[in-house]
This record gives sequence, structure tokens and C-alpha cells, in this order.
Amino acid sequence: MEKRMDTAKKGTFIALEGIDGSGKSTQVRLLADRLRKMQIPFYTTMEPTDSPIGSMIRQVLTGRMQADPKVIAALFVADRLDHLLNEVNGIAAKVEQGICVIMDRYYFSSYAYQSVDVPLDWLIQANALSTGILRPAVHIFIDIDPDVAMERIVKNRFAKELFEERDRLAQVQKNYQEAFERLKSTEQVTVIDGNRSQEAVAQDVWNAAARYLLPSGA
Repeated sequence: MEKRMDTAKKGTFIALEGIDGSGKSTQVRLLADRLRKMQIPFYTTMEPTDSPIGSMIRQVLTGRMQADPKVIAALFVADRLDHLLNEVNGIAAKVEQGICVIMDRYYFSSYAYQSVDVPLDWLIQANALSTGILRPAVHIFIDIDPDVAMERIVKNRFAKELFEERDRLAQVQKNYQEAFERLKSTEQVTVIDGNRSQEAVAQDVWNAAARYLLPSGA
């Protein structure tokens, strides 16, 4: 009997990016709600993960554990590879199975956040295995003013994490733009104005995602 897996349609992989307070996690949820109503098979996930490596990263980000910036960057690389290849819930296999994967942060987050302290060239090279395994159909970047982001963080969170300071977020936002420019020949990036209402942003996120999710892009 002939195998038919080669003709099966792969799932679409979409990554949402943005500085802390940009609302991307909410937009992941809203996009998932839309896919659910359309009965499109999907899987939502985030980085850092809830794996042992991801848990270690979260301890560093919340100040419960100390680590050199280079170590933090390397931990993200390891967490990402496990996220891709884990035998239980690796996302590379899910995409191969035809499942749409919506990710809250991927390697552009490492480029933007870790390059505050670690050279961008090193980060790009360190993540080369991940980019070779699975590259998103599109990175949707929710662009927001750092002052607005900080207002949201202060209002909605009990405690701030490592990068959640206004000047640092402004630098991270600048680093995102530098990384997008550096990799524009190999990465598909859509920038959305995140300073508007949640509903307006959600519609633009859907418009960007639909181009890759639906045959007609409708």
C-alpha cells in the first residue's frame, strides 16, 4: 500500500512577537478562538515553555535565580530546541501532522531581548538549528509604544520581570527592528499597530494570519 503522508498538507506555523505589555498573549487567545469556531485544528504554545528548562528560565526572569546573560541566552536556545523536537508535544511534529501552531514568542524574541546583553550575531548563529528545523510562515509583530506597554504592565501585573523596565523595553523594541532588517531576506514579518483597541488589533492579526491559513486568504 502506498503511503500518502507526502501529499498531506502541513500545518501553518505562526509566531506572535512584541515587547512585554504589547497584548500579544491576548491576541494569541483571540486568534485561537477564531480558529476554533472555524474548526481549524490548532495548538497554542509559548516560550519559555513549561519544561524543566523553561521553568529554570522563568525563575531567572522573576528573580528567584541568578544567571549570566550568556547563560540565559543559551537556556533559551535549549528550551526552543526541546520545544521543537520533544517526543511528547514537539511542535515540529504537530506541523507535519497538519496542525496549525500559534506561538507566543519564538526566536525573534531571543534576538530582541538577549541582544541587550549578548551580540546579535551570536544569537542568530546559536538559533540556526531552530530556524533550520521550523521557520514560521509569518512573524506577526505587535508594535506598541513602550510607555503604553509599561502602563499596561503596572496595571495588570503583581510583579515585574527582568526586562520590564521602560528604557529596557525601548531598547528591546529597537533590537526587534534591527533583527527584522537584518533578516528581511529570509523571514516574513508583518507589523501591526498595537496602540489601538484590542478588537482593531485582533482584526489585523487575523488578516495577517489568514493569508497563510486559508487558500484564498479570505
